[in-house]
Formats: sequence, structure tokens, C-alpha cells
Amino acid sequence: MLKPLLAYFFACIGCFCSSAWSQEESWNAHFQSTFIRQDKAAFDSPYAGQNSLASAKAQSYSLTATAYLGLRLGGNSNKSTELYFNPEAVQGVPLSNLTGLGGISNGELQKVAGDQISFYRPRIFIRQTWGLGGEREAVASGQNQLAGARDKNRLMLTAGNFAMTDIFDQNSYAHDARTQFLNWSFLTHGAYDFAADARGYTWGAALEYIQADWAIRGGRFLEPRTSNGLPLNWNIFKSYGDQIEYERSYAIGEHKGKWRALAFRNVAVMGNFTDALNQVAGTLVTPNFDTTRRPQSKVGIGLSVEQTLSKNMGGFFRASMHDGKTETFSFTEIDRSISTGVVLSGGAWTRPQDRLGVAWAVNGLSSTHRAYAAAGGMGFFIGDGQLNYKPETITETYYLWALGRQQLSVNAQFIKNPAYNADRGPVRVVGVRWHTEF
Repeated sequence: MLKPLLAYFFACIGCFCSSAWSQEESWNAHFQSTFIRQDKAAFDSPYAGQNSLASAKAQSYSLTATAYLGLRLGGNSNKSTELYFNPEAVQGVPLSNLTGLGGISNGELQKVAGDQISFYRPRIFIRQTWGLGGEREAVASGQNQLAGARDKNRLMLTAGNFAMTDIFDQNSYAHDARTQFLNWSFLTHGAYDFAADARGYTWGAALEYIQADWAIRGGRFLEPRTSNGLPLNWNIFKSYGDQIEYERSYAIGEHKGKWRALAFRNVAVMGNFTDALNQVAGTLVTPNFDTTRRPQSKVGIGLSVEQTLSKNMGGFFRASMHDGKTETFSFTEIDRSISTGVVLSGGAWTRPQDRLGVAWAVNGLSSTHRAYAAAGGMGFFIGDGQLNYKPETITETYYLWALGRQQLSVNAQFIKNPAYNADRGPVRVVGVRWHTEF
């Protein structure tokens, strides 16, 4: 544990602050660093397979340190060309090599390469904004955001290397493992197999048309060459992820809310569960979709709602699914998912910057995916060798103490039917998170 802690404090020393956000910025620089430690208790396991979560007591950690550098190349905040560059350092050790769960317990571990610090570039992109009139709104200086003022009605084009979730499904209460819920089930739609490399980033472009109370956005992005692989397939006309999202703002009395409807279609060389089962039908051979890979598509949808419930409380709801015919390609092994939760701010107990969150998710597999796993087939993340299927359920709670520019969080997760297997578990994971922003 000494090595990651030293790396964390070393990273913090190198940060520096941006200029005040109240004026229009021509450039800025922000920084974050997040250290997460998790401990998993031992659990009941009558059997295990190649991709099972280990039943013995275990520990895990992750460390990320990121610089957010922004530069205005031309124009002003209302008609602007901006360049953003994010170098990042990562380190960490996951539970069971990141296998054995549909809803994996630490969202930061998608970025981690191993127990040695590695450096890479998660983002380098250009954002072009065209103001279209209407009321003006202030823009605060932030991570990948230059301070100024802009039209509420606008057209925005983002192109380059970034994460799909930087643009789509921007839920206010469950989106960021560095400050909110940790489990992958709450980072975005559980069944959103969004185009990304092994660290969660890709290349592509998204166009957004934004009005005061509604928006529509869409884009095309590169898929990895292989399931959850790091190299991307640069033939964007034969291997790609398309998505479109409609967003609507509303109010119930004084309580504001938003709902978003998402649809996506991925095209790549993927394995097919039915093909794999048909290949070994009538034999004792274990199915393997490695031999069934061919160009095919995956189609999915998602609905997301966020709603303020009182001065100090808000909640969210998500539901998503995809066709479940092909292997998980870029995110995690969830074919259907429902999640909901509430977040309370500490204003109710004189700690207005503190937060208490509680969330619950139910994840499931398609019928063909279940049959494949029950016959002993291995996915990228799950595979117990057999399957007594039940939906995987996850309950997570966290409390965040705000300490100036620092945040200390404690977290607990209760996971029933890990990897959709009623014969194993339940799994209990507790954690602590230290987060710094400048």
C-alpha cells in the first residue's frame, strides 16, 4: 500500500490552479487525483470457474491522477474553438483481475493497467460552439470547460479522443466514480455497451443541438479491434458505435428534472451466443464464441431520469437493454439493467457540501447469454463454469465528507447473485476514497 500512497501525494504536489472563473478564460488548468481502497469479505462458493470472483477475502486499490488543460483557439465563449488535453497517470490492482461480476465494484478500475504507474492520454479533442441566440448563461471554469458566457441555444461539435460518457447520459447523481457511486452499474446505463477501448475512451465526433429546455445529440465512434481491447479499429465505416440521445428538462412545481432517451447501434466483429451453442449442440463440448466471430451489430436503448425531490435531496432512475445476441464488446456483461437511487446533501445537518447516497441496481442477461453461461461458456468478465441464473442485484451507499479541496468518502456494497449465479455469494465490499481537485 505504500507505493500507491506515495504516488498519490507525489501527484498532488504537481497540481496548480486555474484563473478565476468569473472572467472569460483564454486557457485554464485543473487537476484531480483519486485513491480508492476496497476490501471484499469472504463469501460462500460451492464451485468456481475461470472467470469467477474469488471467494476468499481480498483487497483492491486504484489510483488516478489527471491534468485538465484547456486552450481557446479562437473566438469567444459564444462562438468558440477550444482545445482540451488530459494527460493521466494510473495504477491499481482489481479484485480477481476484474472478473466475476456484471456490476464491477470500482468504476476507476476500468482505466487501470496494473500495479506499476503508467502514463497515457485519455483525451485530446476540439470543441466548437456556435451561439444561436436566446438567454445567456454563465459558464464556470472547470475540468475541460473554459469560463465565460454563452447562449442557452447553441450548436456544439466535439471531435477527437474522449469518453462517450463525457457527452451522453450526463446524469447529475450517478455518473462519476471519483465523487459519486463506485459500481459500474451506476456510471451510466448498465446495458450501454458504448464504444471504447479497455480504458473507456475512444475517437469520434458528437454533434449537439441545445435549446433552453431540450437537446438532441448524436455521434459515431471507433470500436476496439477485439472485445475490451486497447487498440481501436480505425475503419470507422466497418466498425463503429452510433448513438443518438434526446434530452428534455421540466419542472414539477419548484423541483427541476430531466429525462433522456438513448439509442445505440454497434457494428464490429463479434462472437454470437446462439452460433456458439449451435456449434456444440448434442455434444459435451463447452461452447466458445471465439470461433463464431463475424461482422454483426448490437442494438440497445436506455431511459434516464434525474429529479430534485427537495432542497437537499435528488434522485435518479435508469432502465436499459440491448438485444443480447453478441458478446460484451466495450463495457461490462450486462444485457438488461434497472437502477435507482437518492442523494442527500448535508445542508440538512449543517454540512452543505457533504453528500449521502443510496442506490440499487438489478442487472440481467438475455436468454441466449444465460444458456451460453449455463453450458460453461466464458465471457470477457464472467464465467463460473455453470449457472443457476438469477438477476444480479447491487445495493450501494456512500458518505462523502467535503474538506475544502479534498473529499473523503466511505462506501459499502452488497452484491447478491454475483455474475447472475444464485449458487455463489452474497458479496460484501467496503471501501474508502480520497479525492482532490484544483
